Amino acid sequence: MSKFLLAVMMALVSAAAPAKTIVVLGDSISAGYGIEAGKGWVDLLQKKLEAEKFPHRVVNESISGDTSAGGLARIDSALARHEPEWVLLELGGNDGLRGLTPKQMHENLSEIVERSQQADAQVLLLGMRMPPNLGKRYIEMFYQVYPELAKEHDLTFVPFILEGVALNPELMQRDRIHPNANAQPIIAEKVWEYLGPLLK
Repeated sequence: MSKFLLAVMMALVSAAAPAKTIVVLGDSISAGYGIEAGKGWVDLLQKKLEAEKFPHRVVNESISGDTSAGGLARIDSALARHEPEWVLLELGGNDGLRGLTPKQMHENLSEIVERSQQADAQVLLLGMRMPPNLGKRYIEMFYQVYPELAKEHDLTFVPFILEGVALNPELMQRDRIHPNANAQPIIAEKVWEYLGPLLK
């Protein structure tokens, strides 16, 4: 076989190789609530991957208003459909806003992590914090769920996905809960700060 034909065949095999998949399982923060389609942080993450020459396809399985229980109900289907290499888990915020118990949130997120790992997907945990009006004790109990999960399951986790955003009115929508369009590149870079080294 000539070197030319061998090179062509190798190129065809490479082109036919399926892209590795990253599933983002989240709520309105990742679903792009109030943001023009294609401008959310998840879309920007896809562009970052392409710019950095990573062969990954990002699938956004986020639903505005979703809780950890909702994510648990959906994870098996997402894993079966996409067979992801990575799951970016961004849930819990709505549990906190609804005053649901951190214990139940912990159990739900832990089960999502375990099912993802059983499906040979690695998990990057995206942490969230609650506004101060919910009370200091609840806020602390809520937030501790994330580092506890990271320790229990040996995960890398982003301490606060809205770091540098949540307390800046210019980066938040009028409801002071959802980040606006200007915040999306900041969020994407925060996630990439942790995800990029893991992919490399």
